[in-house]
Amino acid sequence: MREDVEFEGFGGTRLRGWLYLPQRASGACPGVVMAHGFSAVKEMALDRYAEVFCEAGLAALVYDHRNLGASDGEPRQQINPWAQARDYRRAIGWLGEHAQVDANRLGIWGSSYSGGEVIVVGACDERVKAVVANVPFTGYPRIDYTQTRERFAEVRHSLLDESGQGLADQQKNVFGPLPVVREGPGDTPVVLDQAESSEWFMKLGDRAPSWINSITLVNGVGTGPAWDPGVCIDQIAPTPLMLVVSSEDRLADTAVSRAAFERAGEPKELVMIEGHHFVPYDGRGLAEASEAARGFFVRHLRG
Repeated sequence: MREDVEFEGFGGTRLRGWLYLPQRASGACPGVVMAHGFSAVKEMALDRYAEVFCEAGLAALVYDHRNLGASDGEPRQQINPWAQARDYRRAIGWLGEHAQVDANRLGIWGSSYSGGEVIVVGACDERVKAVVANVPFTGYPRIDYTQTRERFAEVRHSLLDESGQGLADQQKNVFGPLPVVREGPGDTPVVLDQAESSEWFMKLGDRAPSWINSITLVNGVGTGPAWDPGVCIDQIAPTPLMLVVSSEDRLADTAVSRAAFERAGEPKELVMIEGHHFVPYDGRGLAEASEAARGFFVRHLRG
């Protein structure tokens, strides 16, 4: 059963999405909070993931990030990972207060750029009992991740900063506006210049009319501390973690993700999907990724 919902993100911004509730649940059920990746909106395959989770007895809250899709927020088409991660925490609180959801059995799921966000939130928020990061941004190549405790403490402090003056609220380190992907021949700069990126976003345009091929990134790079899930992943344990990684990912580098997984503590699971970054959003890849995540959430949230 799916219903349209809205709730308050930080500062009263209305975030809108869908709530899936199992129809045959006896008592309060576990819940999963879900959001999409870089510029994408919920209609871009998240309904299919949520249906799989709901069929297994899990409530699923799917929503659009602030400034995107059906959600409010200005400036439109602006991404600030600190603000998006902070809103994940608001979504966790909202779902946990639902009468049919058990606040002590909540997981988070994020994909691509939001896959990095759930890594950060999962390391910082003790309400989270399971984390699935789907083809996630897990950090950067050629970065030393052997000593991360101080850097993690700085990231955690910035994420939990609700003063209205932190990195989630500052209009600094602005990159763009730029098209997300290339719509045709030409040499205009775009954010995601891979052929598979253009193919996927443009293919789903009819299904997701609220998606707009333009984005501005704020405080995603050049900040102190840096937005870097790689300094957080080893702090998630003992919360269970699953990474779903594509074997030929040119956006969320496969080698970086595998190295991040190796640094993570137990319990953890790695699922490898054959193909590029967007394979887990359709067909066989979606079936493999969603079924793996469903099993993981059932094991760790339903018991």
